Amino acid sequence: MSEISKLTVTTPIGLLQIIATDKAIVSAKPTDHEENIVGNEAANKLAQECKVELAEYFAGKRKKFDLPLKQEGTQFQKKVWQELKQIPYGETKTYGEISKLIDKPKASRAIGMANHNNSIMILVPCHRVVGADGSLTGYAYGVKIKKFLLELERKNK
Repeated sequence: MSEISKLTVTTPIGLLQIIATDKAIVSAKPTDHEENIVGNEAANKLAQECKVELAEYFAGKRKKFDLPLKQEGTQFQKKVWQELKQIPYGETKTYGEISKLIDKPKASRAIGMANHNNSIMILVPCHRVVGADGSLTGYAYGVKIKKFLLELERKNK
């Protein structure tokens, strides 16, 4: 099994913890714990590359991520997460639109739960999914962060 590497980075939305194996990013999400900031130099190559790509994203210079990702979840969740990666930078889709795209037209709530369980924020852009009326409904990491990310993307589109 691949060794796990953790890297905590400071971003405009707070601290993000990146977890990577030598083969893929497995998590990137907010953390309140600063324990991994010291010793970040020991993080593996993929975690370091993720840090660089996230910095470029927040600077408005990166619209697409080139890193290998590996998420654990059900087949349904994986299908949703794959569809999320197809939403263009600076654009949004509704939960209903996603449900139709994956041939589950009545699964809007399940789409919401798959979004909630997305462990690789920004790289798997669950923040780009909005309510039917365009409202910034539910976001596992807080509506304030969702609004920030959407505004950042619209400004740099």
